Formats: sequence, C-alpha cells, structure tokens
Amino acid sequence: MIGIIGRKLGMTQIFNEQGQQIPVTVVEAEPNPVTKVVAKELAGFAAVELGMGAQRLVRVSKKGERTPRGVRATKAEVAHAAKAGLSAPPTVLRSFRLDDAPGKNPEIPVYAVGDTVTVGIFTPGDTVKVTGTSKGHGFQGVVKRYGFHGGPNTHGNTKHRRPGSIGAGTDPSRVIKGKKMPGQYGNTRHTQTHLRVEKIDAERNLIYIRGSVAGPKNGIVMVRKQG
Repeated sequence: MIGIIGRKLGMTQIFNEQGQQIPVTVVEAEPNPVTKVVAKELAGFAAVELGMGAQRLVRVSKKGERTPRGVRATKAEVAHAAKAGLSAPPTVLRSFRLDDAPGKNPEIPVYAVGDTVTVGIFTPGDTVKVTGTSKGHGFQGVVKRYGFHGGPNTHGNTKHRRPGSIGAGTDPSRVIKGKKMPGQYGNTRHTQTHLRVEKIDAERNLIYIRGSVAGPKNGIVMVRKQG
C-alpha cells in the first residue's frame, strides 16, 4: 500500500481527549515526488518510486577557486530526476507497492510521474507499519547481543562472558548454521507493524505515531499503510 518516506525526529508525549498520556514518535515527512511508476501490466505488480531530499549537483569551478568537497549527484541520477520535473535528484529513493492491500480485488491508487505524496494520505487512527534501520552497536559478544547469562564469577571460573561450547566434537563435527555467536549487533532493517497514527500536522509535515520506531534520531524511515 502507499506510504511515504520520512525522517525520525525523536520521541515525545501527547495527551488525548480523555487526558491520557501517549508516548509517540515524531516523523517528519516532507512531500515526496513520484519519480517512477511501475505498471502491473508490464511488471506483474503495481508500484511507485518516491524520493526525499535533494542532492548537491556538480558545478564547474572557476579558475583559482577551490572545488567544494563532498559527494555529488551523478549524471544518471540527474537525468532520472529530470523526468519527474525535479531540478536536483532526491537523496533517498524508495519503492512502494500499490497492489498489496488486503482483499481479492483491492483498489489500486493511480499516480503519475511528477505527482506528490504528502502526509495527507494518513488520518489519525490509521494503522501503519514503519521500516527503519536499527541503531548499530558494532561487534558485540553473546551477553550483549543475545542476552546470554554468562559463566559464574567465583570458584575459579575464568570464562565469564564467553559463549561456551559451540557444538559436539565427533558428531556432527561442525558448527550448526544459525548458532548464536559474537558478531555485528544492530544496523539491520527492521519493520514494526500495527502502529497507530495518533496525530497529523499537515502544516509542518509531521506524523505522530504511537510507540517507538527503529532507528536513531534523523534516521530514514518508511511509513506505509497497513490494512
């Protein structure tokens, strides 16, 4: 279903009409231009590609002028954005399916290249799912990564935070796939479902979503409708 690309600003609290305190995550979602439309007749599914932000463009430096550093948009990105009438290519591009609504024959919304998707597609009370990238914690051991209890701290034990045995020696004589061991913790794509939209601020392009959302502050998130 259709959604929007936003930026997580952080968490706060609001009060409903009954005076109840509700913890919410604030997502800033500026109007997203439609940069590409995928027709179901051609690809077998209907989808749109939305963009957010604006990249810096390459410019010719004058003689004796220092060239500014930083990543610039490529010619391919500039040409792709020009088809949607954009002067600068978006910083973030994400694809949204349009034909995955529940039901046998769901109504597919129609969009054209150059259209804009705003926070107006949501209303308070809607159920959404939010996809983001969780905070990265680097290489961590099994105690922090999986919550292992660890070994005893007394009676001469020297293996306090080690995982212990990782498999039998003779049979199967290997480490089973999926064994919980030290490694990268966090920095993974995570989707939270059945979240409730509590408030929409169309003037400031803000969405107030009940509860927490994966990712750090200023992290990129995708907010999609959920049937």
